[in-house]
Amino acid sequence: MSEATAENCTNNCAACGANCPSRTAPQSFLKAHHPDAVVRRVYGVVSGKGGVGKSMVTSQLAVLLRRRGYAVGIMDADVTGPSIPQAFGIHEKAVGTENALLPCRSGGGVQVMSINLLLDDETDPVIWRGPIIGGVVQQFWTDVVWDVDFLLVDMPPGTGDVSLNVFQQIPLDGIVVVTSPQELVGMVVEKAVKMAEKMGVPIVGLVENMSCIVCPDCGKRISLFGEGKTLDAARRHGLPLLAQMPIDPALAKLVDEGRIEQMQSAALEPVADALAMSRDE
Repeated sequence: MSEATAENCTNNCAACGANCPSRTAPQSFLKAHHPDAVVRRVYGVVSGKGGVGKSMVTSQLAVLLRRRGYAVGIMDADVTGPSIPQAFGIHEKAVGTENALLPCRSGGGVQVMSINLLLDDETDPVIWRGPIIGGVVQQFWTDVVWDVDFLLVDMPPGTGDVSLNVFQQIPLDGIVVVTSPQELVGMVVEKAVKMAEKMGVPIVGLVENMSCIVCPDCGKRISLFGEGKTLDAARRHGLPLLAQMPIDPALAKLVDEGRIEQMQSAALEPVADALAMSRDE
């Protein structure tokens, strides 16, 4: 753009035919976090569909990283199906200042922001259209004063508007993809993997949930849904299968009772290792 053209620019590219840098340069949609926030690493936990235990994985990862001494936060981006506050037994309301929101803290110190912490009644349904939901998720990034080594984003299922907004607006350092053993789910997970590849977001690895159940008497591992297809998908994309989580009724009970921080499972330690290694590099 010449100097004369710059002086006369109306900033309305739709009505202008000039071939200037502002029209040709790639546009970034990334948003800055709140100026008072400290966020060192951001990882999304995603799945191709609902019901595979994505929030369970997010909660356990947060607990494991917190036990290692890291400051950890969870952004509950699943606005229409929020479950993170329940897992951590958080039922109070989030508070704010004149220009910021403050995350709630669990008993173990995990920072949490979720729509359930802003509703008058946490059982009220969120009957909003996509753009409004996307705006709320964006505010969880731009308006919340996080102070964390790791911010885990519990993504909504699928590859729709909200997931796209997160990929475009939040500077993700990587994602963890959660799946379950069924063939159908394996196919849907490939959609999530391909979306991340198209958006240029690194994939830390895959986690297969509900891989098996362990007999409490003999310790035999029983594959209720057959042998998982996640390893095949991981090999096709050159990705590591970081963990295969068994069905654990005791763990589900802790989540229902809001006591996830009392879990003793070590199934996700390899995932925590991978994230911790990236933080310490």
